[in-house]
Amino acid sequence: MMAVQSGRVSAAASDAASTDSRDGLPGWLVALFAVSTGMTVANLYYAQPLLSTLAHAFKVSTATAGTLVTATQIGYVLGMLFLVPLGDRLEKRRLVACLLAITTVVMAAAGAATSFAVFLVASLLSGTTSVVAQILVPFAAGLAPEHARGRIVGRVMAGLLTGILLSRTVSSLVAGAAGWRVVYLGSAGLTALLALALRLALPRHAPTTDLPYHHVLRSTMKLVRTHPTVIRRGLYQAAVFGSFSAFWTTVSFLLTGPRFHYTASGVGLFALVGAAGVAVAPLAGRFGDRGLARPMTGVALLLGAIAAALTALGAHHIALLALAAILLDVAVQTTLILGQHVIYQLDPAARARLNSIYIATFFAGGALGSHLGTVVYHAEGWNAVAALGAAMPLVALLYWTTERRREKVMSDPRSARGHGSH
Repeated sequence: MMAVQSGRVSAAASDAASTDSRDGLPGWLVALFAVSTGMTVANLYYAQPLLSTLAHAFKVSTATAGTLVTATQIGYVLGMLFLVPLGDRLEKRRLVACLLAITTVVMAAAGAATSFAVFLVASLLSGTTSVVAQILVPFAAGLAPEHARGRIVGRVMAGLLTGILLSRTVSSLVAGAAGWRVVYLGSAGLTALLALALRLALPRHAPTTDLPYHHVLRSTMKLVRTHPTVIRRGLYQAAVFGSFSAFWTTVSFLLTGPRFHYTASGVGLFALVGAAGVAVAPLAGRFGDRGLARPMTGVALLLGAIAAALTALGAHHIALLALAAILLDVAVQTTLILGQHVIYQLDPAARARLNSIYIATFFAGGALGSHLGTVVYHAEGWNAVAALGAAMPLVALLYWTTERRREKVMSDPRSARGHGSH
């Protein structure tokens, strides 16, 4: 099942394979990081195109089935807050293998579930342990030399974002051919193989702190006060990711409804259009390397609002809906890469903890977007979802205009080296 996606992620990471010695990391290792992040984060999104199928299988309403996406994203937030900070405290290779082993068991339980309650709990837990992706990203950033960090993080994130986008296609096609249970059981098997591969291939990476776990959590909260830029960047991303999540959680209802009459496989094939936006991830990394994080963030937020508004017209024209999906994916990827590039400049010894704050903040926005999108769609229809999706990045854009000069300096790594961190 995941073999199809793995091949796609590998293709998206082909740029990573060309990484040479000037970037400080062998190309195969960058590609492995990209494929691994894509395969693990895909666990969060398998349910999205299958909501109607799962609602029928467990005899619940489609609105109730929609809580699966929200639960998975809430689990991801919990994992970011309580597991990812361990990336600074424990040896990363061992931590990654352990979390993937747990993910294997949870995905197998989801595939064997006979009640909606069991499946919901498994979704929550799979979201929690799938934060491996966000341990691997700062891992790669820590191994990369400073001058190439933006490019390498961009290449790894291209794999992660490809996993997000293609997971919907893979799950719908596999479910259409072999049933939804094969999606989860197949993921369990391939996650086990991934755990073994990473355990053997990743270099040892010593912890960057020896603080006890509860002190690590406390220090994570202290970082929020020390580096307010993390929360600001997280809120930018929460807004655009909330719009993204509202769209992708509800578009399956639109496409399978009376206007388009798509099957689950048709919804999955539609999700392929979003993959066209993956190419922007390495480019966004280069923007960060050149000190353009702040202006390009504003451009991306505006693009996200325009794309979400365009989805209203897409309800009548599938080509416009596809274009809106691509533009929305580009906006999400651009703000994500630029945000990570900025926060990785703040404190190299606390990258995992800073990343946990950042990702937890915007996944909370994603969970809210998924929930509100489902509620709004069933209450008011597709145009209301489009309005909700446009409003979120517009509010973030207004917030973006309030950045102080000091925060602008931190968006430029060349200036940051001369001024230090917050």
